Amino acid sequence: MTGEPFRSRRFVAVTPGDRPRRTRSAVRVLVTDGERLLLFADTDPGLPGSRWWVTPGGGIDAGETPHQAAVRELAEETGLAVAAEALVGPIMTRTVVHGYSDQVLLQDEAFFVLRVPAPFALDVSGHTPDEQLTLDGHAWHRLDELASLAEPVWPSGVAALLRLVERPGDWPLAHGSVEESTVPVSPPG
Repeated sequence: MTGEPFRSRRFVAVTPGDRPRRTRSAVRVLVTDGERLLLFADTDPGLPGSRWWVTPGGGIDAGETPHQAAVRELAEETGLAVAAEALVGPIMTRTVVHGYSDQVLLQDEAFFVLRVPAPFALDVSGHTPDEQLTLDGHAWHRLDELASLAEPVWPSGVAALLRLVERPGDWPLAHGSVEESTVPVSPPG
């Protein structure tokens, strides 16, 4: 991937054509009890009123494997400590482009699944300063209600992605490149 290395953001809106481009490799973890999925409400501080739902996860640190990063991100974002062997996957890989008001982020992602016996109370004390600013809560959403949420859920089709776990011969699914943006990366037309 090309672009500026990932670092802390300033969250100040930038003219779309002047937004810096950042890159990183990351993991996402679909935490489910089979009926519900844990999601965080995310926002773009440079775009007041913006809100969407995402799975736990984040960047892979230097020297980490995707499994190690997923375990670390779960502990930091939810307080849940798990062994790498508890994670299923990666079940999907993709490159996602996120257009935010202050930057464009190109992110290579690996998706894992963690089955839990029941929803649990989160400990969010490990959130980074950026997450403390952008995250606007969390919820255990019923899988059959994800499509009817008022805000978008990223990745789209996450309920179908969870069903992929039952077909290990079909993964990892290489999903290619997709854009999920609060501010489009390129002007329409």
